[in-house]
Amino acid sequence: MTDDAYLFLANSPSDWQGAPLALAGELQCLDTPAVQAWFTAQGVSPASPTIRVATPEQTGMIPEGAERLPVPLGPEELETVRRASATESVAQAEEDLLAFRDTEENRDALLRRALAAGVPVHRIVELSGVDPTTLSSASRA
Repeated sequence: MTDDAYLFLANSPSDWQGAPLALAGELQCLDTPAVQAWFTAQGVSPASPTIRVATPEQTGMIPEGAERLPVPLGPEELETVRRASATESVAQAEEDLLAFRDTEENRDALLRRALAAGVPVHRIVELSGVDPTTLSSASRA
């Protein structure tokens, strides 16, 4: 895994890897000369449906041989990209985990639901603030 997010050129608009750049919103890196030069070299615009963005934990999903460019993303931008590339059930579970920080209500049920939706353990810990040992005990309840 790398610490960089990447813009990459998908083989077709229907490829499932990464989040379409259009769904990720206005990222600050898009205005940099390096990114503008990359778009020009690829012959595409930021609005192209084949331009995707992958977070650091998703870089293994970038198709081999795809044209790619590492880009810096701030914490809020990373969260936006993560939500844009998540399934509806994962996105909802992650939203619930963020809201959970303010309450302890239904903790075990929420944690089990997030696990069942496919939210990775490290994301559950990051979003909810629970201790990983608490997560493992909640999953067995």
